[in-house]
Amino acid sequence: MELSPVALVMLGLLLAAWTFGAVWLVLAAQSRARHARTARSTARRLTRMIDDSPAIPLLVRSDGKIEGPERLAAWLGLAKLPGYLSELDGGEAGGLEADDLDQLRDAVRKTQKTAAPFSMVATPRGSGKSLAIRGHLADPVIAPNGAALLWWFDFSESQGELARLRSETARAKTDFAALVGLIEAAPTPMWFRGPDMKLRLVNSAYVEAVGSESAEDCVKNQVELIEVVDGLSAAQVARQAADKDLPVERIVQATVGTQRRTLRVSDLPLGKEGVAGYAIDIEEMEEQAREFRAFREAQRSIIDQLSVGVAQFDADRVLTFANQPFQRIFAMPPAARLDPLKFDRFLDTAREAGRLPEVRDFPVWRRELGGWFTAGEASEDAWTLSDGTHLRIVAQPLPDGGLFMVAEDRSEQLALSAGRDTLLRTRTATFDSLFESLAVFAPDGRMQLWNRRFPEIWGLPEEWFDEHPRIESLLERIGSRLARPGQREAIGEVVRAATLDRKQRGGRVQLSNGRTLEFAGVPLPDGNGLLTVLDVTDSKKAEDALRERNTALEEADAVKTRFLANMSYEFRTPLTSIGGFAELLQTGVAGQLSDQGQEYVAAILASVGRLSAQIESVLDLTQSEAGLLPIATEETDLLTFVTQIVREREDAIEDKSLTLDLRGDRSAGTIMADIRQLKRAIGNLLDNAIKAAPTGGRILVALSRRKQGVRIVVSDNGPGMKPSELARALDGYRMGADGKPESRRGGLGLPLARQLIEAHGGRLELQSEKGSGTTATIVLP
Repeated sequence: MELSPVALVMLGLLLAAWTFGAVWLVLAAQSRARHARTARSTARRLTRMIDDSPAIPLLVRSDGKIEGPERLAAWLGLAKLPGYLSELDGGEAGGLEADDLDQLRDAVRKTQKTAAPFSMVATPRGSGKSLAIRGHLADPVIAPNGAALLWWFDFSESQGELARLRSETARAKTDFAALVGLIEAAPTPMWFRGPDMKLRLVNSAYVEAVGSESAEDCVKNQVELIEVVDGLSAAQVARQAADKDLPVERIVQATVGTQRRTLRVSDLPLGKEGVAGYAIDIEEMEEQAREFRAFREAQRSIIDQLSVGVAQFDADRVLTFANQPFQRIFAMPPAARLDPLKFDRFLDTAREAGRLPEVRDFPVWRRELGGWFTAGEASEDAWTLSDGTHLRIVAQPLPDGGLFMVAEDRSEQLALSAGRDTLLRTRTATFDSLFESLAVFAPDGRMQLWNRRFPEIWGLPEEWFDEHPRIESLLERIGSRLARPGQREAIGEVVRAATLDRKQRGGRVQLSNGRTLEFAGVPLPDGNGLLTVLDVTDSKKAEDALRERNTALEEADAVKTRFLANMSYEFRTPLTSIGGFAELLQTGVAGQLSDQGQEYVAAILASVGRLSAQIESVLDLTQSEAGLLPIATEETDLLTFVTQIVREREDAIEDKSLTLDLRGDRSAGTIMADIRQLKRAIGNLLDNAIKAAPTGGRILVALSRRKQGVRIVVSDNGPGMKPSELARALDGYRMGADGKPESRRGGLGLPLARQLIEAHGGRLELQSEKGSGTTATIVLP
């Protein structure tokens, strides 16, 4: 098949187009490859430049995640860069301080929200570096969704050097400006002489004083203000000051303007630089002094007529003037007019007269008051004296170093305001210190006051209460915390009743966490209503437990009462019968007994007596511990009463050949006591002393009257007791580990004696030492 020329041409054009397209694609691919290599090279250069740059970037995303080079971690003293901004505080390991980190996070959040740039300075923990931080919103190309880009700069060295240079420059400028301004603006003539003692600089006051046209004219013509005195010119006097390197001060007459005036001239050597001088017009000072003295006299004349107390102290802190009210307020002695008091002595005199407030450390307080003389401004203080006087003290330091003191008696003016302030402070302190939760509501339902416990007990944030919410908002917030949300209406009704109906109501609610709250609304005199809330969860549980325990104790007490009543009868009845039958046998009712039988009957009667005494002691001791022992008091003479107790034991004392010393007289007086019970108590103590004393030993019984009452001492020289034995002897019935009663010295005599004495409102004191005897002291009211 043959192709036509046109087809061949078309085929050639198509092949040429394909060739051209292939070439174009190859060239385009090579161009993109070159651009890619260039981009990679540029990226590497930029990365290297960033790594070597003095600033380090840090990208903070909207979720707090951070991205940055590890070099920043080294600047912050961290082992590695954390993943989130909040982790830059590494604690002891380094990182930013907590305050700096909080400031940085606030600034980053503000930048992410408002796109506002910021800058700040931070110092890593434990490092002396100063890091400058500049942040702005990151470009969306870098990080979308509102990320912040932070640049960190280490400018520690430059910051220190810059601060030092700035400080030196500012100080130099300030000193130079102050010096030039001081010299030029000084109201007194001032000048400066060079090493050749010629004038080099004069101020405006000097030019005006010599009547020259300008300072340059004075320097050019060497116009002197001070005339030649005693053959010495001003330059020669300045030379003497420079040679001696000592300031020279003299008083001379000079013509100032058109007037002849007295000047105090001073020449001050300045080393090799020259001599500076100045002249002070004493004439004006003298005139001002005369005017001041006249003013002071007029002022004191007026002050003496005032009703407030006014006093003036001079530079030496000596009282130079005090008007009559001041002398009356501080009770100053008449001798103070002739012998003026110093400030410290004045305070001592006023303190002795009770005209100063009570302070804990008076010398320190007195030194603090002495600071009034050197204070830069007036000081005001309020003094409350011991007699209730309120003084308003104003201390005005004077230019001459003295003090102007004003004392105003404001007792009447402050009575109402002090009462009101005290009431407000008391109310605030009471609110905050109470265990209850308190809130005050206005009649419109808006919360006015509350204490710290109120937000805590409802679990609400304290910041929410700063808006003074209404009762409806409060009920809405606490509804979800109640076990039954409908109970919030009861709280609102209580507040409404207290504020509008002026009635007091209360109630109780239970929270969802199981706590029980008791609340009450109380109307206040100012029209507001007080809502009190108290957590009674623990008290409710304790109340239930106490109620159960009380029921058990009442049952136990009833059982004990019945037991004592039964035992009193059950013990005494058979024992009385045994004693009665033994007495009948002894009298021969059942026939004459042999001598051995008589001995047996006598032994039975003695045992019955001892057993009766022991049973009576046990019952009395048990009744005393239970609080059921009856005490019938009557008045009795103490000496006669104790003497009778001693005489009843004459046989036992003579059997052991004891010496009993009874000390006392009628001064012991009388006492109110149950004769039977107190006789048993003292008799038990005396029986123990007789039993403990050795044969031929000594017993002391002493009676005395004291301010607190009557004192009875029973002492023996027996073997004594150890502390453990003494403690065991004073115990009542005490069971051992084996379930049997523990043995004690003296049986139940000492515990019973102590119970009987305490039943009379007294006390028993025992002192005993092993090998030295025992002393029992009875103190009765």
